[in-house]
Amino acid sequence: MVTATRQNTPENPDEASAEVPTAAPAVEANVPVAERNAAVPLTDTVSPAQAPGVVVDPEDLVDTAKTPTLMDKVQQFRARHEKWEMAVFFFGGFIYDVLTISRIDDTLTLGQNFGYLLFLTGLLLLEQRYPDGVEPPKFLQKVWRWREDGIHFLFGSLLSAFMLLLFKSTSGALPYLFVVGLFALLAANELPLFRKLGPVMRMVLLSLCVTMYFVCLLPVVLGRMGFWVFLLAVALGCASIFGVMRLIRRWRPDNRYVLRNVAIPGFGVQAALLGLYLVGVIPPLPVAVQFAGIYHQVERVSPGVYHLSSVDSGAWYKPWTWGGPDFLMQPGDKPYYFFRIFAPKHFQSYKVRVRWYFDDPRKGWTTYGNGFMATVSSNGTDGGYRYYATTSNLKPGAWRVVLETEDGHEIHRLNFTAGPDANPGPRVFDVAVSTLKDVKPLPHAEWQERAASAAAKPK
Repeated sequence: MVTATRQNTPENPDEASAEVPTAAPAVEANVPVAERNAAVPLTDTVSPAQAPGVVVDPEDLVDTAKTPTLMDKVQQFRARHEKWEMAVFFFGGFIYDVLTISRIDDTLTLGQNFGYLLFLTGLLLLEQRYPDGVEPPKFLQKVWRWREDGIHFLFGSLLSAFMLLLFKSTSGALPYLFVVGLFALLAANELPLFRKLGPVMRMVLLSLCVTMYFVCLLPVVLGRMGFWVFLLAVALGCASIFGVMRLIRRWRPDNRYVLRNVAIPGFGVQAALLGLYLVGVIPPLPVAVQFAGIYHQVERVSPGVYHLSSVDSGAWYKPWTWGGPDFLMQPGDKPYYFFRIFAPKHFQSYKVRVRWYFDDPRKGWTTYGNGFMATVSSNGTDGGYRYYATTSNLKPGAWRVVLETEDGHEIHRLNFTAGPDANPGPRVFDVAVSTLKDVKPLPHAEWQERAASAAAKPK
């Protein structure tokens, strides 16, 4: 039996208003009493800030920042020093090549540079496939932020390798200006003015690296050098740029974009390289002069051994002789230009020409004759093939000896001055010894000690 009880109402109406809620939920009439009296789970409907007797610190209502991890700090540091970071990676590639550069025909070096080119081309293509605003695939997301550093390191490594080979292949000023131009292009890519032309500058550098790689590779593979070999390298460079252009057109069908950012800079570099080669700015890779000097006498004393004699024109302990002529001449003296020239293994015989120039006070630099032509072979050693040339038309003044290829590309030049020998007494010659294995000549005393030590060893 269900009975109804009267609600307990306190006698003090103020207490009732304080304890009883002003708005109680209405009870539906059709709900059974048993269900209305069922236990109901209690929930706290009052926020901590409104709970009586609780004091809330306003700072507790603010979201706490995540403690930065080591990787976060690294990324913040990179963002603050972005330009310096790119420069460090570029020069890091340069220093790496300076320390590890080897012969131009080294298989490991050629394979390494080919791998660099493939990796670099892949990164540049991925940048075109996933430009800013397009999320790369998941397997690339963790390393995608390092792509800029990788691109600059690869550019620096490749350009420095080619620069060092160019330095070894010539001593003229024009090729040095060509290398300085390479650095100027890369530096311009970091300036705010050229940032908008980023794809253009990168395509210029990529086109340059591809062709220079073939310029180094083809003479080693074919065993010869010359205009047609260089032209073949340019043709392969053009084919590579055309392949890159076809791939980019799949992702960017805008023909104007491809023309402006790929075709014009890529093929423009090929045309510029061909023109620079024709005017003699690009040296004739892969030959290089390892050593050269002017002597009073060159004598072959035994197989593979040359004696190089010269008169000391300016001793360090005689300051009054500093700045004097490099070649002290007496009647009947002739200058000998002795040089070592390197070519890769199995390289075919080629011809070089030695030209003598005299700085005439009235006519300027004038040449004597058509030069001395010599056929040079590759002996496969680091020191290269040794040869010498001389002239009998010696006059006091400034002289220049130029070694060049048969088609006129300069390989090496050496300047010296000739003047009368004021010493009336008998001459004392300094003798150096050139051997097959040593690139630079040895002092005569050191060579004698080495020969005596080799003779004392039991056979």
